[in-house]
Amino acid sequence: MDRVRFGRALGMGARQAARTLISAAEAAAAPDPSAGPNSSATSSPRASTLASSQPARSPVNIPPLPQLPQRPVRGLAQGSKRLGEAVWGPFVRLSGVLWLEFTGVFFGIFAAYAAGGAWKLRGDLHQTVSNHDAHVHFLQAAAMALLFGYFCVSSFVRARRHGRGASRR
Repeated sequence: MDRVRFGRALGMGARQAARTLISAAEAAAAPDPSAGPNSSATSSPRASTLASSQPARSPVNIPPLPQLPQRPVRGLAQGSKRLGEAVWGPFVRLSGVLWLEFTGVFFGIFAAYAAGGAWKLRGDLHQTVSNHDAHVHFLQAAAMALLFGYFCVSSFVRARRHGRGASRR
């Protein structure tokens, strides 16, 4: 419940409680209708002095509460939109985070495969004169490992940012 609706409900409840208290106080101050008109002489002297010492109060006129306009169609549309945001919002965020993590793992597998290939070809780095193609293959494998490693790390960083709600790209 938002603050405006809560304040409205609280104000209406406070006004109703005040009306109830005023009517209860007036009922308590009114003479007993079942006792009849001659019962004041037979009652205790203390009750008669209490009744005479209190000034007569006029009833308080409280205007009725205005009826709030009813908007069932607009309220239903607004409520269904808010329900959709409440249900689908976390689902969309979670699925986005899972997708980013999945792609990070996928790029990590390729990075590990390329790093393994570069490790196998590391000895060819020293044989550049006699085996130029092996040296090029080593550099390609190392570049692929670096590229996919970057994609892997950046995907996990984006997943963490997206999961915390600060999706800055």
